[in-house]
Amino acid sequence: MTAAQGAPSPATARRARPIGWLITHGLWSTDVVGAQHVPATGPVILAANHIGLLDGPVLYGASPRPAHLLVKQSAFRGPVGGILRWSGQIPVDADAGGRAALALGLEVLRRGDVLGIFPEGHRGRGDAGALRGGAVWLALTSGAPVVPVAILGTRRTGRGAGSLPRPRARLVVEMGEAVAVVREPGRSGREALDDGTRAVADALRATVARAVARSGIALPGDEPVPPPAS
Repeated sequence: MTAAQGAPSPATARRARPIGWLITHGLWSTDVVGAQHVPATGPVILAANHIGLLDGPVLYGASPRPAHLLVKQSAFRGPVGGILRWSGQIPVDADAGGRAALALGLEVLRRGDVLGIFPEGHRGRGDAGALRGGAVWLALTSGAPVVPVAILGTRRTGRGAGSLPRPRARLVVEMGEAVAVVREPGRSGREALDDGTRAVADALRATVARAVARSGIALPGDEPVPPPAS
C-alpha cells in the first residue's frame, strides 16, 4: 500500500475486530483500563509503548473503536502480511523515513478515524525513554488528540523466556487521558514539534508507570530473574 493508493477504508478496520478480540481476550487474558479516554467520535491517535510482537494485535483488539495501525513493512509478508492488509493496517518503510505511512495515517485522521502508532519506533523496554516525532507531527497537522497507551506483559522475560507470553497469560492495556497537541502563538513549527513530543512522552511515561504500579506487571528488565535450577 502506497500513498498514491490511498489509505485503507474504514470497513477494513471493522471487519477484523473479532480476530483482534479473540487474540486479546481469548488467546490471552487482557485487562483493559481507561478506554473511556478514547473519544467516541472524531480523529484520535493511540500512542503506545512497544515491548513485544503482540503489541499491535493487542492494541487493535483493545481499542474501543476500529483502528488502523502503523506496522513495520517487514511484517507484510506471507500469511501475516495478508491478514495485515485485509484488516487495513498501514506498512511503514523506515528506510524511506516513513513518509508514505505518515501521509496515509494523516488521511485516516482527516476522515475522523483512529490511528495507532508506536512512537518509540522499535521494540524495547517500553519505558517511553525516547520518542520519534511522527505521532506528534500527525497530531499537529490533523488536530487529533493523542491518547497514551501502556501495554504490559506481551513479552516474556527472564531466564529461558521466549518472546511471546504463555497462552492465557495476563496482559494489561491502560489508556491515559488524551493530550491536546497544539502550536502555541510565537512558537515555530520545530519548537511546536519538540513541545508536543515532550508532552506526549511525559504522558506516556506516566501512563506506563501507573499501569505497572496498578497491575504489578514489570517492564522487561525490571522484573527479578529467577535463580538457576539446582
